[in-house]
Amino acid sequence: MKRILVIGSGGSGKSTLSQRLSNILDIPVIHLDTYFWNPNWVPKTNEEWDKIVEQFTNEDHWIIDGNYSRTMDIRIKKADLIIFLDMPRFLCIYRIIKRRIMYHKKTRPDMNEECPEKLDWEFIKWVWNYRRRSRMNTIKKLDQIKEHQQVIIVKTRKQVNELIERLEEKRHI
Repeated sequence: MKRILVIGSGGSGKSTLSQRLSNILDIPVIHLDTYFWNPNWVPKTNEEWDKIVEQFTNEDHWIIDGNYSRTMDIRIKKADLIIFLDMPRFLCIYRIIKRRIMYHKKTRPDMNEECPEKLDWEFIKWVWNYRRRSRMNTIKKLDQIKEHQQVIIVKTRKQVNELIERLEEKRHI
């Protein structure tokens, strides 16, 4: 396991899980949000973004977290393991609100500097509608590759903890 992709809705726990996996497996983590956003929440152009994603996925070892559906196929194709955090929408909404409170007027560790934490109605709707908008496309992609690549779908916090425990146990063997 050298290349791990962690995907899921905003607030599903992608960055937290990725950081924990990085600590356990000693593989560098790449938070896509850090590289997609320029200061003041200005996105990269598609051309810039494609080059960045291609560069990261060509590395030998990585844990990449983030959705960015336009470039997801590139990351899926090069990943050894894909973890889909298919968490309940109320949990995701709770987490984005909690995150906003925790990082009020600050930038999260997994974000580009000069992008202070914010929460607006558009983002709340984006998280709320993730299951209807993006979930089925993600599941279809994962169904197509599951015979050739390892895919783990996690639906609860308990399952996340069990996954982490299994990886920690393997590390100590």
